[in-house]
Amino acid sequence: MRRKSGFDPYLALIVAVAQLVIAQGATWGQRLLREQLDPYAYALLLVGPLAILFRRRFPLLTVAVALGAMDLFLIGGYAYGPAFLSPGVLLFLLVTGGRRLMAWTMATMTVTSLLSYAWWVGNRDLFHSVSILAFILLFMVVAELVRIVRERRAERERVAEEEARRQASEERLTMAQELHDVLAHNISLIHVQASTALHLIDANPEQARSALATIKTASKEVLGEMRSVLNVLREGAPRSPTAGLDRLDDLVQRSGMEVSLRRVGSRPLPPQVERAAYRIVQESLTNAARHAPGSRVSVRLEYGATELVIVVADTGATKPAVLSEDGSGNGIPGMRERASALGGTLVAGPSGGGFQVEARLPLPEENPT
Repeated sequence: MRRKSGFDPYLALIVAVAQLVIAQGATWGQRLLREQLDPYAYALLLVGPLAILFRRRFPLLTVAVALGAMDLFLIGGYAYGPAFLSPGVLLFLLVTGGRRLMAWTMATMTVTSLLSYAWWVGNRDLFHSVSILAFILLFMVVAELVRIVRERRAERERVAEEEARRQASEERLTMAQELHDVLAHNISLIHVQASTALHLIDANPEQARSALATIKTASKEVLGEMRSVLNVLREGAPRSPTAGLDRLDDLVQRSGMEVSLRRVGSRPLPPQVERAAYRIVQESLTNAARHAPGSRVSVRLEYGATELVIVVADTGATKPAVLSEDGSGNGIPGMRERASALGGTLVAGPSGGGFQVEARLPLPEENPT
């Protein structure tokens, strides 16, 4: 508000200069009909601009003062025209400022005062009266249109800001979910491999060495993912996560389990579908490592015309589950939420002696071009 009120002195100065200049021209043009300017006339011409300086604190009073100065200027027999500017500006500012009832009330008083003056000096021409009424009505309608345009523009800006905040929140939520999935998968993998290394370090050093190498790779990846997300949040420029099916082979290789990967068909995928598919496979492998260590896992991706089918199945645990008592229990609900967000479905449950996750993610029709 301070920045807006700082414009009032400049507006008052502009109106004052404009009224004085117009008064000089109007007085010369009406020199045979109206009185010449004198100090009293100049003082009346400055009342309106001075009222503009106080319009925010006294909106009704300032319009009334400017209107009174206009009436006195006309009653004094001075030229038509220059004294109309200040009341017009104040009425316009009332309308655009949202004080519509006050503005229309003062506009009615303006019409009344002008018509009363015309009848007082003997000008009872109906056309003259209708012209005054039509001009002020047109002026007020234009002010209303300006107000409507400004309000609509402000509403569009507000909606755009809310949409930008909503998108930023959704992107941050997506990054938080991505980071959760990365941490859950890699830390579970590290835990499983660390338990394996501790168990085999004396009996089978080579296999323990392999488990430690997997731990090193997984810890490096999770640190890189965390650094990437934190840098994005620090810079305030959200971006889409980079997880995609092109990294699936590397994910399988680092899982520390016997995993067979099969792809049926091929076609380009939307980024959100590809990201969701990767995370579903990742979470499924995490659950298999946690609850069914030593099992064989099969991953199958079927690229259909209308949907992508993901099936991850394990054969059941062949070793003690070192992490069966751990975890937040949000893995399957989280996968189901990812599928539902894209309009798809996810079913998870026992299958044979093991466990199976099947997700169906809808795909847009392929463009022949």
